[in-house]
Amino acid sequence: MERLSALVGEDNARKLEKIDHPPLHHLIARYVELCEPDSVFVSTDSVEDIAYVRQAAIRAGEELELALAGHTAHFDGYYDQARDKKNTKFLLPPGVDLGSDINAMGRAAGLEEIHKILKGIMKGHQLFVRFFCLGPLSSTFSIPAVQLTDSGYVAHSEDLLYRQGYEEFVRLGRTARFFTFVHSAGELDERKNCTDIENRRVYIDLEDETVYSANTQYGGNTIGHKKLAMRPAIRRASEEGWLTEHMFIMGVHGPHNRVTYFTGAFPSLCGKTSTSMVEGETIVGDDIAYLRIVDGVIRAVNPERGIFGIIQGVNAKDDPIIWDALHSPAEIIFSNVLVTADKGVYWIGKDGEVPRRGLNHSGAWYLGKKDEDGNEIPPSHPNARFTLDMQLLENLDPELNNPSGVEIGGIIYGGRDSDTKVPLEESFDWVHGVITMGAALESETTAATLGKEGVRKINPMSNLDFLSIPLGAYIDAHLEFGTVLQAPPRIFSVNYFIRDKRGQFLNDKADKAVWLKWMERRVHNEVEVFITPTGGIPRYNDLKELFAAVLKKQYTEAAYRQQFTVRVRENLAKIERVEQFYRTNVPDTPPALYTVLAEQKERLEEARKQHGDYISPFAFE
Repeated sequence: MERLSALVGEDNARKLEKIDHPPLHHLIARYVELCEPDSVFVSTDSVEDIAYVRQAAIRAGEELELALAGHTAHFDGYYDQARDKKNTKFLLPPGVDLGSDINAMGRAAGLEEIHKILKGIMKGHQLFVRFFCLGPLSSTFSIPAVQLTDSGYVAHSEDLLYRQGYEEFVRLGRTARFFTFVHSAGELDERKNCTDIENRRVYIDLEDETVYSANTQYGGNTIGHKKLAMRPAIRRASEEGWLTEHMFIMGVHGPHNRVTYFTGAFPSLCGKTSTSMVEGETIVGDDIAYLRIVDGVIRAVNPERGIFGIIQGVNAKDDPIIWDALHSPAEIIFSNVLVTADKGVYWIGKDGEVPRRGLNHSGAWYLGKKDEDGNEIPPSHPNARFTLDMQLLENLDPELNNPSGVEIGGIIYGGRDSDTKVPLEESFDWVHGVITMGAALESETTAATLGKEGVRKINPMSNLDFLSIPLGAYIDAHLEFGTVLQAPPRIFSVNYFIRDKRGQFLNDKADKAVWLKWMERRVHNEVEVFITPTGGIPRYNDLKELFAAVLKKQYTEAAYRQQFTVRVRENLAKIERVEQFYRTNVPDTPPALYTVLAEQKERLEEARKQHGDYISPFAFE
């Protein structure tokens, strides 16, 4: 403690001394010595400490105060706008292989490299030592976590996204098995953006359950939003028999005040947040879920308490709850949007006219501005974000902080698919759903990851980027997880992006409200299905009634026929893509995957013999 006191100061040392965990003290001392910050601030759960962090972000110029009370804006560098998949790597000891689909390097070499980068990196900066709890306090689901960062923006963001954990560390003492996140933005320019992007690194050491991040500020690389809450947690879950998933948790409200909870996995920009925020339903979490079997049922918690959401396209009509929250005088961080002269904000798809000039991730911006490659710069980045505490949401579910979690009645998988999958479908059983809807989940890439947009990729359970165990083992864990249950949750797939031959969308954005109500009733056996070669689809009359009741909208047989036509040719092509993906990339693929896909292929070919390549849903009546 004397050594620690000399490094962090007496006041900070007193805060740390209340936590009876010598390895934690050694860890903090080690990185203070390595990174050499000018000063250190250890934050407790007190209102005063939390307020200090926010003000520090503003004083340092990492956040700009806006006109509406509590609102601030942050800009990441022009080339630091998304998760850096290329430089995000697992550090693995000799003999450990996670598979060809997982980016990895040798542990010893990786640790040596990242510690060289971190040496003296915080000179001129203040180091924030933050404590959080991933999940409700005093819960068997939850994992304590400590973050060391020299970014006030990162530290402030975490206050909105995670439950405060200092007192949890004090309570747990030496029994705390915590995750560690070490981050430095590195050298900053006059706009407070990282200057050494070439040395941007995000390294995950699974043995020590530590994530290192350097020379980046973008939230997905720094906040621990995914890296900290998911990658080490997936590995720990696999060892202990539970699941860490890239899923929302929401309550869908049925007849007689019944609430049925669903989890849902969707790749970026596929409708995940908008589904979890459907008006009339309640939200437990929009992004990550820890699932455990408790007393014979699956229960889930949200390890976060806030939202780091994509803001593009948010408008008053389609997203009224988020819209109202974003216009309330409360603590919200807008990142990489356009800040106007009156200190308001604009983003792509916001109601109203596009401003002619302002300040954005490129600096001073004007309509028609181009970057050095000749590309026109939009007013806000397509991956611009908002960060807020879920307490601002009028649809927040009261079970958010329940230490026991919520019982899950259904699991939803959704991708971006213009020509193959019907808008809504139920699997035949747990194994069929895990394989044909989860393991075979396919979607087009978006601006949320670096690289090309519009490329169709297979993304099992929407979790491929975050896996810390071999993909085959991960799928096998899913198969075993549900098959031990007498009545596992039903599994559904949704697709909001099916188009007709002219390229027009066949669904309205609001239709997802009907799909949710139908799934809720299906969980309770109150509606029936037509059995098709790929799963069970809703019956027309049930949807007609729900469209009238939920949306006050007439739903025609023609619309139903277009939307729910079974596209045999496209489904067979998808099976070939999925099989090729697994045979090429996943040597430990569970045999059940090939068996289930072969059975589905056989059903499709048999149906084609009878009905052709495009089969009306009424053919299965």
